[in-house]
Amino acid sequence: MFKIAGAINYLIVVFLNAFTDLGHKIIIQNTIFKVYDGSQQIVLTAIVNALILLPFILLFSPSGFLADKFAKHKIMQYSALFAVFITLGITYAYYHGEFLLAFALTFILALQSALYGPAKYGYIKELFGHKYISAGNGAVQAVTTVAILGGIIFYTVLFEMLYPQGAVNEAEILEAIAPLGWLLVGGSLIEYLLALRLPDKSSSITAQKVFKLKRYLSGFYLKKNLKTVTRKREIFDDIMALGIFWSISQVVLAVFGEYAKSKLGVTNTIYVQGVMALAGIGIVIGSILAAKLSRNYVNVGLSGFGALGITLIVFSIPFVESMSLIALLFTLFGVLSGFILVPLNSRIQELASNVHLGTVIAANNFIQNIFMFFFLMLTTLFAYYGMDAEILFYCMGILGLYLSFLLFKRYYVDIFWAFVGMLATLRYRFNYHGLENIPQNRAVLLLSNHVSWLDWVILQLPLSRKINYMIDKEIYNWPVAHFFFEKGETIPLSPRAFKDAFREAHARLLKRRIVGIFPEGAISKDGKVAAFHRGYELIKPDYDGVIIPVYIGSGIFKTLFARHKERGASWLRRTEIEVYFGEPVSKETKAKEIQEIIENMRRRYEVK
Repeated sequence: MFKIAGAINYLIVVFLNAFTDLGHKIIIQNTIFKVYDGSQQIVLTAIVNALILLPFILLFSPSGFLADKFAKHKIMQYSALFAVFITLGITYAYYHGEFLLAFALTFILALQSALYGPAKYGYIKELFGHKYISAGNGAVQAVTTVAILGGIIFYTVLFEMLYPQGAVNEAEILEAIAPLGWLLVGGSLIEYLLALRLPDKSSSITAQKVFKLKRYLSGFYLKKNLKTVTRKREIFDDIMALGIFWSISQVVLAVFGEYAKSKLGVTNTIYVQGVMALAGIGIVIGSILAAKLSRNYVNVGLSGFGALGITLIVFSIPFVESMSLIALLFTLFGVLSGFILVPLNSRIQELASNVHLGTVIAANNFIQNIFMFFFLMLTTLFAYYGMDAEILFYCMGILGLYLSFLLFKRYYVDIFWAFVGMLATLRYRFNYHGLENIPQNRAVLLLSNHVSWLDWVILQLPLSRKINYMIDKEIYNWPVAHFFFEKGETIPLSPRAFKDAFREAHARLLKRRIVGIFPEGAISKDGKVAAFHRGYELIKPDYDGVIIPVYIGSGIFKTLFARHKERGASWLRRTEIEVYFGEPVSKETKAKEIQEIIENMRRRYEVK
């Protein structure tokens, strides 16, 4: 992925953009922390966050329009240049002690980010393509989080070093820390120079669109763009889930400073910001793990585990009095956040058409920020009436339960496979070959050798499309397991009704599904490929699809799940298993020929 031309440059640009934006926000928030207490502190912190959120709401239609009409790398270039002038204004405000001006420029800097966002995230799909879309999102999320983490630590430490002891108002503080403004200017300038080197990945044909202010002010574009997003229900549901997640995160971070100060007696901003920064470390780890677990496709099932995990953590925080333990909880919160952010953002980009990609991402920003703005106002009301911050933690926990419900409802099958995949990869390492042989939009009849009880897991893990396995009816009717077999759309097979089973398999193939069969009919006891049964030949070949022969390598014989065991095999070591997907063959290919193909694969890849 990193060998793609422009990839490193792009990630540095993303880093500097987040690092600079965060730097100014930290300076303003730390100033508020030093001057104000209690409800005033929470209210002003909420206002700062609102100034950052509002532009993403107000500029939904213009930012989506720009990202769809113009080359995305050009928008990033002009936005970076705009940031240079904004940071110069911020530096002026610092030197002259103009807190209100610096406060207002937070909004202007956020306007730049709102225009920049859809182009920045839309460029991921253009630059990295479908193959690396999860890895690209993981890298962007990790880099952005490192920038946030670095910005929190870097600017907080410098703020504390320059902070004048005994300062009683905002002006004195800003004048003392004013040199930090030049760091913001320098970051924006470097970002602009690097943005100039980003490759053009846009279509050669520019979208013929015209933006009309009257339609924008009347709400016409708002309705039209929201209709574009809701057209694909899964995109809309994922955006809503992200909105709820960011609401929970925003409220938790907004109240934690006051909670730490009033409940835990912590007044040093380095400790407070440092604990919250650990969530950033967690997001980096979680994003890398999510990208790794999405190596072959977008693993949306991870989002369910992420939602359930952050819910438990938010409920736990009010019961913890140790800053060390809270620091650990924030780190785990970050890891699980990566499990939500990377898959859902990748899925949204994957499902969105290139023509409307900018609009979809702008809608993502719009809806997320509507949620975040609403919950920040809720935080403000709680603070105004002097209500305990602990209540907000419980409220966010309840909201987390709702988020978990939404994700489990939509992705329960994917969540199951994500769980199985994580368990399997702890003990085994699967190396898949020939995945490119599986057509994406045609029916597939997978015919594989049968070597262990784990075969059904091994074949499914690298595929986004779910396999409809044919299984023995007695196994299909096992108590408890029957529910999962039914939800997994398996096809029960018995000697008395085998024709019905193959008719059902034919019906699935007509719908362009993947049907999986182990023609040997039983798990190998000697490690060899046994004679293939001809039952699948009963499937009428009038569907649009192919047969894919599969060979599962002998590494499986070092596991507990195989009937044939290799001598001297150690079950203590992590086992490596090779899996080969052969080239497509005619759907009329006979069982004897498929057996010979798989035998040839075994000899080619394993027999020395």
